[in-house]
Parts: sequence; C-alpha cells; structure tokens
Amino acid sequence: MKTVKIILLILLVAFVGIQFIPTESNQTDIVPVTDFLLVNNVPNNIKNKLQLSCYDCHSNNTKYPWYNKIQPVAWFLEEHIKDGKKELNFSEWGSLTIRRKTSKLRSIIKQIEGNKMPLDSYTLIHRDAKLSESEKKLLIEYMSDLKENLNN
Repeated sequence: MKTVKIILLILLVAFVGIQFIPTESNQTDIVPVTDFLLVNNVPNNIKNKLQLSCYDCHSNNTKYPWYNKIQPVAWFLEEHIKDGKKELNFSEWGSLTIRRKTSKLRSIIKQIEGNKMPLDSYTLIHRDAKLSESEKKLLIEYMSDLKENLNN
C-alpha cells in the first residue's frame, strides 16, 4: 500500500510540474492580406463555416478551448495545430503559387468528400464544426469553382 501511495504522489508532483511547461500560442489579432477569406472575397455562409470548422487548425489564429491550458492536452493541441498549418495554412493562402493553390483546393475537396476533415477528434468536442451533407456540398462546390477559376 505504501508503494502505491509513493507512486501516486510522484505522479501528482509530475502532473503539477508539467503545468509550468509553456506551449506556443497560435493567436493573433492581425488578419494578413494573404488570408484565404480576403484573397477570395469569400461569401459569408462559406466564410463562417470555414472559420468554424477549419481555421482553428489551419490558420494563424486558433480559438482555444478552456482545457488548452492543461498539460499534456496543450502539447497535443500544439502539435495538432502545427501539423494542420504545415499541411494547409489559410492565413498564407495569397502567397501560394497558382499550382500550389490548385493542389490545395484539390486536397480540400478530397478531404471533405472522404469525411476526413474536420477530424472526428475535433468535432467530438466542437459539435458545431461538424459538416452536414448540405454544408459539404456547398463547400465542395465553392472550392471546385475556385479551382476552375484559378486555371482560367
């Protein structure tokens, strides 16, 4: 029994200790001129859904939940956001070449069609980020039109 208490005490001290290890914040008040929404003059219905379902992980401005201050959850979120931005960062859209934009739009369409995005782990907690069938269709149509217009 004494060993169990020592192990629990060590775990508690470790848990408290890791709370003091900082993480990087992905927040800014500045919307760059290269942002997808500005560059493409996105209609409000599309804009709202993209911000709600995509921008937390795929832009330079995350709206963090209350639990982002608790380790090790904060580390998970930090890595998840870094990975998401590495794959697609809507804040830097305007700086991409037409070829890269076309590739990214093709990927966005495939991800939505394949129900890969937004991630289930994200929509589990952010229920309003889940895409309905009509929202998927609307986003796919918008992204497809945008892709076709890039190539003209």
